Amino acid sequence: MTDLEDGPGDSTGQPDDSAPRCLVTGATGYIGGRLVPALLDAGYRVRALARTPQKLRDYPWADRVEVVRGDVTDADSLAEAMRGVDVAYYLVHALGTGSTFEETDRRAARTFGEQARAAGVGRIVYLGGLTPAGVPEKDLSPHLRSRAEVGHILLSSKVPTAVLRAAIVIGSGSASFEMLRYLTERLPLMVTPSWVRTRIQPVAVRDVIRYLVGCAALPAGVNRAFDIGGPDVMTYRDMMQRYAAVAGLRPRVILPVPVLTPTLSSRWVGLVTPVPSSIARPLTESLRHEVVCREHDIKEYVPDPPDGTIGFDRALRLALQRIQEARVDTRWSNAAVPGAPSDPLPTDPDWAGGSLYRDEREMAVPVGPEALWRVIEGIGGENGWYSFPLAWAVRGWLDRLVGGVGLRRGRRDAQHLRVGDSLDFWRVEEIVPGELLRLRAEMRVPGLAWLELSVRRDERGRTVYGQRALFHPRGLFGHAYWWSVWPFHSVVFGGMARNIAKAAATEEKPRGPVPGGGRAPVTDSGTDN
Repeated sequence: MTDLEDGPGDSTGQPDDSAPRCLVTGATGYIGGRLVPALLDAGYRVRALARTPQKLRDYPWADRVEVVRGDVTDADSLAEAMRGVDVAYYLVHALGTGSTFEETDRRAARTFGEQARAAGVGRIVYLGGLTPAGVPEKDLSPHLRSRAEVGHILLSSKVPTAVLRAAIVIGSGSASFEMLRYLTERLPLMVTPSWVRTRIQPVAVRDVIRYLVGCAALPAGVNRAFDIGGPDVMTYRDMMQRYAAVAGLRPRVILPVPVLTPTLSSRWVGLVTPVPSSIARPLTESLRHEVVCREHDIKEYVPDPPDGTIGFDRALRLALQRIQEARVDTRWSNAAVPGAPSDPLPTDPDWAGGSLYRDEREMAVPVGPEALWRVIEGIGGENGWYSFPLAWAVRGWLDRLVGGVGLRRGRRDAQHLRVGDSLDFWRVEEIVPGELLRLRAEMRVPGLAWLELSVRRDERGRTVYGQRALFHPRGLFGHAYWWSVWPFHSVVFGGMARNIAKAAATEEKPRGPVPGGGRAPVTDSGTDN
């Protein structure tokens, strides 16, 4: 990140023992996963807080940070995490966790502020949402109202706090960018909600990260909110047309209508884009009111680059370039899906917790382990699941219809996976390169489900492909679900095993195109989108 090279530490950007220590919550999320390396490059020491530290294991910067287990709602874990911390970043929220998410956000913010004060933390930095001028907070969407309340709580914590308020963030992998991209690319003609006429001031993720890093060095007396945005103010309709132009598409025909409610809007977005309705709803609700910066005071403390903040068109080009080059560092789906099961696969083979249904298959493959592993690690996304595509597509659509994530999340990287990556309606729970890929289901099912793909050599030196589907039912409906789909297993799972083995045997299966890539005449060179 070339515009963040100056900071405490030596000339290589490696922090020394006297450098300020930053605590980053939400390090597995979209913004947190990009902020950590930026802070390291600026010379800060970083401690990352995660409920599941294993999710950070495969990040390229993992060996340069201190990773601690904790939760922002748990005072004891926060107290330990904040020991010796100079700057604490609050980058979490309970959005989509149910009807009580506002209370959860409120409790977490109070706990965070109290523990930061008790630990003698010098500064809190919070990334919140830009609120519309002249609209009482009680009339805001629950999402924006909660973001605003969290900001107020942290500002009153008696720890100097900087609240950065952004509208929508444009960068490869952000939920706002994915929503814009898929709506524009998939619908040359669309009937849209009236919010496409609302004025918005988007901001490039590169500028967001620059502001967040810069806030670590704010004077102690600064305790306030700052509006942050890019140089362009436009309607969502303008954004779609400008995306079409940058991506080399024909102008879109957009017909706004007043009849689409927030619920209908979110379901419409959920069906057309990879963003599920549980996340699309707060995004669309936030677009009902004009969200434009009312000040740009942040530049007094974090000066604008010599060529100014990044404009909307350039932010699009940077994001599309990242997608083309398969260099998307983090995605909106990095964070766990609200309501999705997160229990790890039990290690007890007898599984004392109850029933555990299995579908297990093995076969020898006449290729080396490396060739088979390449097929396994490349599964999903554009390459599909190697069996009965219609069945997988129908399962994905059914999942979307009931509010699940469906199949369209795809992959962060076309060839490589890491723990915590989303993979269509699965999440990577464990990966041992060359040996094991374990996926945990995040589709809506009445229980917990995993899929394991493995490579080993048998006693005769042959390469053996292993496949295990496991399901722990929840209640009577869970048992009924397993037996209702059991007749299809020989088709779906049996065909999957045979076709993966066949793909490895024919060797070097061509990689599929990166989703959405290859369209834009991208020439800009950026490193942070």
